[in-house]
Amino acid sequence: MGKRTRSQRQGSSPKNKVSSHRFPANNKLPRKNGEVGEIVDLIHSPAHTAPLAKIKFEDGTISHFAAPEGVSVGQAIAFGENVTLRPGNVTTLDRIPEGTPVCNVESRPGDGGKFARSGGNSAILETRMEDTVRVRLPSGRLKELPSKCRATIGVLGGHGRTDKPLMKAGAAHHRAKARGKLYPSVSGVAMNPVDHPHGGGNHQAVHGPNSVSRNAPPGQKVGNIAPSRTGRGRRKE
Repeated sequence: MGKRTRSQRQGSSPKNKVSSHRFPANNKLPRKNGEVGEIVDLIHSPAHTAPLAKIKFEDGTISHFAAPEGVSVGQAIAFGENVTLRPGNVTTLDRIPEGTPVCNVESRPGDGGKFARSGGNSAILETRMEDTVRVRLPSGRLKELPSKCRATIGVLGGHGRTDKPLMKAGAAHHRAKARGKLYPSVSGVAMNPVDHPHGGGNHQAVHGPNSVSRNAPPGQKVGNIAPSRTGRGRRKE
C-alpha cells in the first residue's frame, strides 16, 4: 500500500491534510481609526519573515501586525489620518508625503495589508493624484491604489535574513517545515506509480494526458487542472 500523494497531504480534506504549524497570529492591520495602541511585545513567528508587534489598545483588544525597523516595546502606535510620520504609525496613503517608504500596504481600504509584507521590504510612494496614489512596489512595479488605503510608515523589519546561506539541507528542511511546506520537492514523474499519477515508466514522462477535471479527488488532482485549452495555438489567418 502506498503513501498519500503530495496533493493529498497538502489538500483541504481533513482526512489527508497535515497538521498546521500553529503560528502565533495573522499579520493584519487592525481596523482602528483615531486610536493609539501600545506595543507590549515583539514576537518571533516561524511563519513570517519579520517579527510581529503585539498591540494592546485602551479597550483591551489585542492585534498583531508586522513590525517595521525602529519600533520597540512600550512605543505608542497611532492609527488614523492625523498621525506623525514615525515608524510604526498607520495612516492612509493620501496623508503620506511622496518618497516615504511604507510597508504592509492595503490593496483595498480595510483589507489589512497586501503589499510589501516580507522581511526587509518596503514600497515607495511615488505620486499622489485625485483619488488614487501611485506606489512603487518592492518588485519595481508601479501600482495605482485608492488613496484611502492604509499603510505602515517605515521599512519592514527582518532585513538581511537572506544574507546567511543555508549551508546544509537540514536548514532548508526546517525552514520549509515551519511554513507547512514540503522539502525536498520531488517531481511526480520521478515517483513510483503507487505514489503519484505521473509516476512509473521507463522514462521520466507523464505518459498520457495530464489534464484533470476541476472536481477530481485530491489524489488525482495533479497536472493541468481544468485547463481552458492545451497544445500549441493555431495561427489565425
